[in-house]
Amino acid sequence: MTIELIAIDLDGTLLTPERKISAKVKETIEMAKTKGIKIVLCTGRPLPGVFPILEALNLEEEGDYVITYNGALVQQSHNGKAIAHHTLSYDNFLEIEAMSRQVGSHCHTIDETHIYTANKDISPYSVRESSLVNMPIRYRTVEEMDPTLEISKMMMIDEPDILDAAIAKLPKSFYVEYTILKSEPFYLEVLNKSASKGQALKDLARILDIPKENIMAIGDNENDIDMIQYAGMGVAMGNAVASVKEVSDYITDTNEYDGVATAIEAIAFENISVDNFSD
Repeated sequence: MTIELIAIDLDGTLLTPERKISAKVKETIEMAKTKGIKIVLCTGRPLPGVFPILEALNLEEEGDYVITYNGALVQQSHNGKAIAHHTLSYDNFLEIEAMSRQVGSHCHTIDETHIYTANKDISPYSVRESSLVNMPIRYRTVEEMDPTLEISKMMMIDEPDILDAAIAKLPKSFYVEYTILKSEPFYLEVLNKSASKGQALKDLARILDIPKENIMAIGDNENDIDMIQYAGMGVAMGNAVASVKEVSDYITDTNEYDGVATAIEAIAFENISVDNFSD
């Protein structure tokens, strides 16, 4: 099996616990690109929140791609042009916002330029997200929200115990209508039903005419599961949650110990068959 594309999650995977790129991981990714392997970062962040990382890894050139908003948007890295975008409608916004209040969780809304919150006392988790993804926050009541906004995703945000209690109250119909992903103990992401990292990777693979057997995906959390399952070679980080390890073909080192580099060297550079890693 020849690896032609490697999809890599950011937080908990590519980045160290200090949210840095280690020298070893940077060197390995640069080498993979020189070998003609497409490196595609796959993240819940918007483009402004990932662009400094793309620049640091020389992944912002023409022919490079990035998957953002947990798969709601697939973009060309060098100009931000969307090649696939699965958005939420204004009616979706009203339903999700009302549901968050019904189950007892704060929420915020994200388009391609801003984070919107209806909370006068802005949640520290909205502030955290704003800082992480380099996006400004706008206070808007529900009535003040622009019905024409192209919403990439919404997030229920709260203290972990409060959020878990809220999640337990969500009706089954909510999961049928939307893609629901828990990306952090304090973040529950709600997206268009057609949006996920796995679906985005499938869309990109079709555009690039790369068979899934020649794709490797590396991740650590629940929002990485469907891209790991889609790829011919699914890799879990050593620090991944149990559900990710269960569906993966290979478990690499942790993000503290260059797990991404280890996996790329062992699999993509050695051209080893997936069968050698499956139990």
